[in-house]
Amino acid sequence: MAATIKDVAKAAKVSVATVSRALNGHSSVSVEARKRILEAARKLRYVPHSAARSLITRRTQTIGVLLPDLHGEFFSELIRGIDQAARREGLHILVSSSHGDAKEAAAAIQTMSGRVDGLLIMSPHIDARLLKDTLPAGLPVVLMNTPVDDIGYDAIAIDNYWGAYAIVSHLIGRGYQSIALISGPERNHDAEERARGYQDALRERLPNVSPRVIAGNFSEDSGYRAGQRVLAMRERPDAIFAANDTMAIGCLFALTEAGIRVPQEMGIAGFDDIPIARFVTPPLTTVRVRIADFGQQALERLVAAFDPSLHVQTSVQTLRAELVVRSSCERPGSTSLRLAGRPSG
Repeated sequence: MAATIKDVAKAAKVSVATVSRALNGHSSVSVEARKRILEAARKLRYVPHSAARSLITRRTQTIGVLLPDLHGEFFSELIRGIDQAARREGLHILVSSSHGDAKEAAAAIQTMSGRVDGLLIMSPHIDARLLKDTLPAGLPVVLMNTPVDDIGYDAIAIDNYWGAYAIVSHLIGRGYQSIALISGPERNHDAEERARGYQDALRERLPNVSPRVIAGNFSEDSGYRAGQRVLAMRERPDAIFAANDTMAIGCLFALTEAGIRVPQEMGIAGFDDIPIARFVTPPLTTVRVRIADFGQQALERLVAAFDPSLHVQTSVQTLRAELVVRSSCERPGSTSLRLAGRPSG
């Protein structure tokens, strides 16, 4: 039978209350008593009852994480970053997915509320009204890449617009004149911002060239199907910017399967810099989002919100994306176009 806190108290010759204070790190317990208590707990293999501890501390030591999906390297890296930061803080994470649906996001939030000490929310389909109607007052929340303005929550976001603008400008600097976009899902904030960056870069740097947009949904399969559509075009683009690396890799497979030489006949670039991007052939030019760091920073901002003495006024932090040039769009003799700061937009 498992040892109880009463067994530890009896073995250490102290009260149950003293054992509780010692195990929770209170300074009111003497060094000698703490040593006896910890030794007794070790010998008895005592495991504190988390539910009982929660009743005392009013903390669950658990963070809720709501993501739009759980499939793919981007979300794997993001969860890894969040979990590493959580473990350093002695916290566990409870992960759920909204499957890209606002109603499912609301249901997940309601389910986790009361079971977690705070929430990290990444939901490109959520809006301010839904958050206000769903989240309980006082629950610490940090939004990640979620399009909500002036709602009073901390938020951290990737500069999707600048990243897309930078990579399309780079392609133009490499001499590509007809650049197609494989877009992300409809009504998705990240996809919309990346499409806006693509369109602005074309308008400003190739004003006589019309955008060419092929629908995608951020999956490998949609990238592969987009590549097949490109192959069927009478006038093919000479470069493709996929709104994420996963679609870029699917498209790259379709092109190489058909015998198209990349980058000699057609360049390709992505967005995110997922771990596999550097290992495909040719290695993928992309926009680096330090995905694990993004998750860690979001968790750290949430933990800061637990302590009112540390927490500052809510704000939106935008992380600068970074252009990573590899060989998937490097034509011999071409030169990269340097950007001077972030474009307007």
